[in-house]
This record gives sequence, structure tokens and C-alpha cells, in this order.
Amino acid sequence: MSRISRLDRGEVTPDIAALYDKVFALRGNVPNMFRVMAHRPEIFATMQAHFGAVLNTGTVSTKLKELIIVRTSQVNNTPYCLASHTILARGLGWSDDQLEHLADWQKREDFSPAEKAALRLAETVTSDAHAVTDEQFAELRSFYSEGEIVELLCAIGLFNYFNRFNNALQMLPTKPSEGGAATPTEDAIATNGRR
Repeated sequence: MSRISRLDRGEVTPDIAALYDKVFALRGNVPNMFRVMAHRPEIFATMQAHFGAVLNTGTVSTKLKELIIVRTSQVNNTPYCLASHTILARGLGWSDDQLEHLADWQKREDFSPAEKAALRLAETVTSDAHAVTDEQFAELRSFYSEGEIVELLCAIGLFNYFNRFNNALQMLPTKPSEGGAATPTEDAIATNGRR
């Protein structure tokens, strides 16, 4: 069980409820991490904006970003992030075999050299960001522009943050349709002050 309670839609401000609705429309649930972070609405709102910018802007494909997010979450052993982002990565075209054996990416022929450079970056930064060598950076520069390297590092960095947050709180994976509009029963319980 998560160490901090998850706020239901009926327990948050109208502005945060609107963000819940937006997330629910896109994903079919409101992730437990978001519902915990809603204890601090300012952090939740800015995290949502940053999350959207990292994943949905720039020139690096969301498909590649999701692959390095999965690898980062594997290195950090974060079941919470792996539960949702493995599904997202699969939906973007990565195979079950690729995702289940992602630790062996160096030996696989079904990842391009550019994808391997991104996976190497995810592993290196997650394990020890000081260990990125000049040679590794030159390899990245051969495939990616400076802006694209920023995108890759932001995705890796964001999920190192999320992984640590979720691991420390022992966050449980979010179930489908969880965290959406409160049911009458949930509203009644919240109104009566019980959980």
C-alpha cells in the first residue's frame, strides 16, 4: 500500500479536478502518483505541464522516449512506472520481446545504432551521470542534435525523479478507470469525512 493517501477528484480544488479530467480523458485513469502529488497542487500542476512538454514536444519521437523511460525504470527497479510505461511503449510499436529483454539491447539487432546510443545514455545517466564519457557524448552527437540530446536527458531525468518518488512511497500501479470522476458513494464518504 502507498505510504501517502491518493486524493480522489472530490477532494481537490476545481483547477486540479480539471487536470484530473484531462488526464482521465487521455489515459482512462488518473495515475496514483498524480493523485498523491495533488497533496501539493502547485507541484502537481507544474509537474503535469513539464511531463507534457518532455513527452509530447520536440523532434525525438515519443516512441523512443517511452523506450528509454522503460529502460530507466528497469534500471531503477520501479514496478509502478513499468506497469504503465511498458504498456505505452508496446502501444507505440515496441514488441513484447524487445521490452522483456531490454537489458540485452547491446546484443540485439532490432535496435538501430541511434536507439542503442539513447539506451546507453539512459543506463549511464541512471547509474552515474558523471560516467558519461566524451566518447559516449560524441556518439550521441553523431545521431542527435543538441536539442534532441536535451530531450533525451529530460526524459531520463524526469523518470529518475518519478522512479525515486514512487519507490520511496511504495506506490501501487494504477488500475484502469481509477481516479476519474467520483462516484456518488465516494462523494458521500468524502462529505461525511470518512475514507
